[in-house]
Amino acid sequence: MATGDKSDSGLIRRLLADARPYWPQIFGILLLDLLATPLALLTPLPLKLTVDSVLGSEPLPDFLYAVVPAHWLTPSTLLVFVVGLLVVIALLTQVQGLCTGLLRAFTGGKLVLQFRNQLFRHAQRLSFTYHDMKGISDTLYRVQYDTAAIERVIIDGLIPMLTAVVTLVSMIYITAQINMQLAVVALIVAPIIVMLNKFYRKPLKTRWREQKKMDHAAMSVVGEVFSSLRVVKAFNQEEHEQSRYADRAGESLTAKLRVTVLQGSFEIFASLLTSIGTALVLYIGVRAIQSGAMTIGDLLIVMTYVGLLYAPLKLIGRRIASMQSALVAAERAFALIDECPDVPEKPDAKPLACARGELQFKDVSFGYDPTTPILHDINLHIPAGSRVGIVGKTGAGKSTLISLLMRFYDPTKGEVCLDGSNLNNYKLRDLRSQYAMVLQDTILFSTTIHENIAYARPDASEQDIIKAAKAAQAHDFIAQLPEGYATVVGDRGMRLSGGERQRVALARAFLKDAPILLLDEPTSAVDTGTEAAIMEVMQQLMSGRTTFMIAHRLSTLNICDLILHLDNGRLVNAQTQQPDSYDLDAEKNAVAFGGAR
Repeated sequence: MATGDKSDSGLIRRLLADARPYWPQIFGILLLDLLATPLALLTPLPLKLTVDSVLGSEPLPDFLYAVVPAHWLTPSTLLVFVVGLLVVIALLTQVQGLCTGLLRAFTGGKLVLQFRNQLFRHAQRLSFTYHDMKGISDTLYRVQYDTAAIERVIIDGLIPMLTAVVTLVSMIYITAQINMQLAVVALIVAPIIVMLNKFYRKPLKTRWREQKKMDHAAMSVVGEVFSSLRVVKAFNQEEHEQSRYADRAGESLTAKLRVTVLQGSFEIFASLLTSIGTALVLYIGVRAIQSGAMTIGDLLIVMTYVGLLYAPLKLIGRRIASMQSALVAAERAFALIDECPDVPEKPDAKPLACARGELQFKDVSFGYDPTTPILHDINLHIPAGSRVGIVGKTGAGKSTLISLLMRFYDPTKGEVCLDGSNLNNYKLRDLRSQYAMVLQDTILFSTTIHENIAYARPDASEQDIIKAAKAAQAHDFIAQLPEGYATVVGDRGMRLSGGERQRVALARAFLKDAPILLLDEPTSAVDTGTEAAIMEVMQQLMSGRTTFMIAHRLSTLNICDLILHLDNGRLVNAQTQQPDSYDLDAEKNAVAFGGAR
């Protein structure tokens, strides 16, 4: 696994690099946010004018003489101007907020969508070893939830912080112009808040990591339960699973409360410091008025600006603190992106249009854990067009052998060759397009029967899909459904029976029309009558194609040229035979060879 820079600055740089296509929109948000600064500076102006120039006798500020006609300088007309100015400032503030909100929503949504697509694309290319170790819920959580970090860091974090810095500098400058002493007093608390934030940042990040871990643990329970709901109900374990989920969710809540308390204590100290600073400014300002050094209007505008000065200062502190959660999420998302596939594609991998189907295992060993091999020293030569049956006890390595053919995994020793060339010399996409596969655990997607069959070849015509369904003996039951091929099969195809699901999966394999067939118990879920019909069609499909078939019923393997017997990951017997036409009577005379799978 490639590990990137996990520092805050390193994570922010990576997020900004990923956001490059949307930099113009991000810059637009920044400009709109910066527009809020002059509007904020204008906000207290009507109040100052009212107190000093309408109610009092102070002259207008110099810059207003250029925009206010001389005949408006009476108290009554000046009051109308001040009221109008107040309405205009409020309206501009609302328009600025609306435009900023719309651009934020659009840009933030696009950033998250792009980041999710990036993670989803990469996660699909990772090997089964990674997903077997981490679990599907871990990847799901990172793709769906951790990817929001890019919006929270850039749109909700960096832009407000940059705007706050500009506002802070503007407020300091204007406050200093009015009264330098008050500006210095107001800024006394700034370095203390900076040090406070630095002190809290590391423990906040640690607590957020704990909370993310607990939150994912609760989500994994939900995923496990609803993916195995039939087992849960069959064993009356609903209460047990509810208790397990409540425990995990409770741990997540406790972790979140710890973070909230820590972050809340930071905000208490920051608010206390700014309150002390405000009190000092008020005290010194009142004394300045009493000595005639300031007007009441000046104090009002200074107090308003001090509040506006402290607001960005506190916002910067809060954003840095709250961004620790987003940076932890970004760290998790980038950890997934940095995972290197166990089955990489060579930069110079060659294309493969249509394979002949000659396969060879040369001294192949494999183990999910290299120290515990599952397959040991397999040596095989399968001529193109051969029909190979595979038998053996459960855990003998039958399905693993087939997985190596498709490069779901790479051997830990030796090599697997197709048409005389190592599998890793081919482009992965081209290699896997040479296989049609039917699993024992039939997998259908929660869409229509038509789309499930067409999954093998999305550009297939309606006639091709119906032809494939007929070949798999599936057309008749599909035609009897109220919506026919437009019938939605439900989650994992559960609206269909086991046999129906298997026949749809077979139709999908028939439609692909690949030169190599991998069949893992292809008729395990159908009755013997349907099996006989399927096998007759399957023999035609096998003609001229290399076929590997795992089967429990030995009669199913009568059509094979070669029977491989695996035992504890070793090839103990490779028996050639004269393939027969499929005969149901052979089922009665079959002798168990290696036991149930």
